[in-house]
Amino acid sequence: MIAVVGHPDLTAPTLALLEEELRSRLADFARAGRAGLVRAGQGIPLAFGRAARTAGLTLVTVLPSHNGVPAHLTEPDRRATGELLLLSQQVRLLEYDPGSRGSCVTADESLLRSCARVLAIWDGSPSTSRDATAHLVAFARSHGVDVEVLWPHGAECEDASRAPRRPVSRLDHPPSGADLAPQPHGPSLRR
Repeated sequence: MIAVVGHPDLTAPTLALLEEELRSRLADFARAGRAGLVRAGQGIPLAFGRAARTAGLTLVTVLPSHNGVPAHLTEPDRRATGELLLLSQQVRLLEYDPGSRGSCVTADESLLRSCARVLAIWDGSPSTSRDATAHLVAFARSHGVDVEVLWPHGAECEDASRAPRRPVSRLDHPPSGADLAPQPHGPSLRR
């Protein structure tokens, strides 16, 4: 399986760029008979789901649950999840609270352990109280999951107070810790 993680606050133009790039990357996985795995929500999950569908990649969407019953999602996530469910060939329930950052991070870690590859939509910034992307990249790498970092030229997050962006670079030996610099595997995403 291939999963996607990334910044939760990408601008609409950035999401459009990513959807286009993901479509071409996911086509290779579809030809290999792989499946895509995404945790329900707006932003990157929906862009990944749309790209997977267009590329012919089987999509598995994970919904939050409480005692085996789907959990309540916020309105923006609920609308996006409705579309994801229509795009998906399979739906899984996972016990986590979508309103708790810690619970969502634990759910993402669980999903990443079941994947062979992760596409990380990441500018290289450290994790914050709202954004666990750096942590999830480090977690995946520490569990032997292949991580490909994508960050398009001109990509932006909506939160202007975030740390300055570092350019994506290739590292021969990744440093340890949660604040890792991106390591692209394959061609970099440039427009």
